[in-house]
Amino acid sequence: MKLLLALALTLSPAPDLTPATIDAYLEQAMESTGVPGLSVVVTHGGKVVHAAGYGHDSQGRPMTADTPMRVASVSKSFTAMAVMTLVDQGKIKLDEPVAAQLPDFRMADPRAARITVRHLLNQTSGLSDRTVDIASTEEATSPADYTARLADSRLAAEPGTRYEYCNVNYDLAGRLVEVASGRRFGDYLRDRVFGPLGMKSSAISDKVVPVADGYNSLFGAWLPRPELAGFHDESGAGGVITTAADMGKWLVAQTGDGRPLVKRQSPLVKRQSLEAMHQPSKLRPYGMGWGIEDGGQLVHSGNLFTYNAVEAISPRTGYGFAVMTNNATLYDPTYDIMLGLTAMSEGRAPEGPGSERQLFEAALAAFALLAAGLGALGVARARRWAFKRSGRAWWRIGLRLLPALIPVAVLAWYPDLVSVLMNGRTVTWAQLTYFPAPLSVAVLVAALAGLGVTVARIRALCKPSGGSHQVQV
Repeated sequence: MKLLLALALTLSPAPDLTPATIDAYLEQAMESTGVPGLSVVVTHGGKVVHAAGYGHDSQGRPMTADTPMRVASVSKSFTAMAVMTLVDQGKIKLDEPVAAQLPDFRMADPRAARITVRHLLNQTSGLSDRTVDIASTEEATSPADYTARLADSRLAAEPGTRYEYCNVNYDLAGRLVEVASGRRFGDYLRDRVFGPLGMKSSAISDKVVPVADGYNSLFGAWLPRPELAGFHDESGAGGVITTAADMGKWLVAQTGDGRPLVKRQSPLVKRQSLEAMHQPSKLRPYGMGWGIEDGGQLVHSGNLFTYNAVEAISPRTGYGFAVMTNNATLYDPTYDIMLGLTAMSEGRAPEGPGSERQLFEAALAAFALLAAGLGALGVARARRWAFKRSGRAWWRIGLRLLPALIPVAVLAWYPDLVSVLMNGRTVTWAQLTYFPAPLSVAVLVAALAGLGVTVARIRALCKPSGGSHQVQV
């Protein structure tokens, strides 16, 4: 497979991708990552170069360019487009307060009255997972209900002074589309975004476009699982379900003057509006549903608990890419696959994704086995440990017991520790049973081992052998 890829690139050194070179690279990526299913589309200028699926879904069906996939936060670029269509119509004012245009938006913070629509789309509103009751918002049943649940929350910063990625921004933007258009968010997307682009297999609810369960990997075993419950239907932050074929039409509409593939269709928005979506804010290289990377490439990733995705556009070369997987693990290969395709489009040899997931999971499995073994050994030697400490003060023994309890403390604070690693994003116990499952199992095994050793040692201290074991107080 590597030879075929190298040969294909040698025969075509110019930055022109063909279906054959793309297939060769993606088949290699499937082999190295071991993911169950993958779908990809590559566009160039005003045409789709290649769209295809690889592997299978959780029902055993072959993946194709028409397999529905959840794209998570890639949805934000669609929501931004919906907002900008209404900006062009004069129904939404980009630099005026959201509260003035969305009467049901209220927060327990007077600064919220100064959040503008641009702040929402640029992720500079001051909204944060740290100050919003995310658990409550995920129980919302509609954009209106979602907005109402923000009433008791506060901001983390003055609007317009700090960038912080927060899904609330785009769920509020979805609700704003509803109020400004007088239509349900999903209906508006269907008729004013998906429809004009010919994206007939795209929606913002799995009730409209059914999608198969995705996968999580547990030490190499792929487990099909339903997506974690949350606010998905009608969500402006992460609800879109689409296909590789449809994403090709979307990427084409994001390049040039934004004209769709569908003949005789006008661009969705004015050229200046499209350019505004692709321009970074003053605080961060993030536009409106698009991040701007070094070299000017526009990128946005999306991560759910059973699906991952990434989209990218290179203004320099005119290429566009979308990569979607029907699984979520500790290592997401979609970004690396996209980088490999980008390299190929620029005439460079792709590095491609590796076996990081397998290595991570093997290391965690080894750690869990080691922790379990040390725990069993510690329990077996508990009486010997207690005998050696006979006659010592309790406080000294307590200090000796503390190291075994460190994994227990880590488990107790596990969601909070992961939240810190994720820049303050809210993390729940239920979420930790999905893509971080190998890490969660390793932490749990270590905690149980440490707790078992501690209990065994305390019991041995309380039952001295031969009446000669005495602990000083």
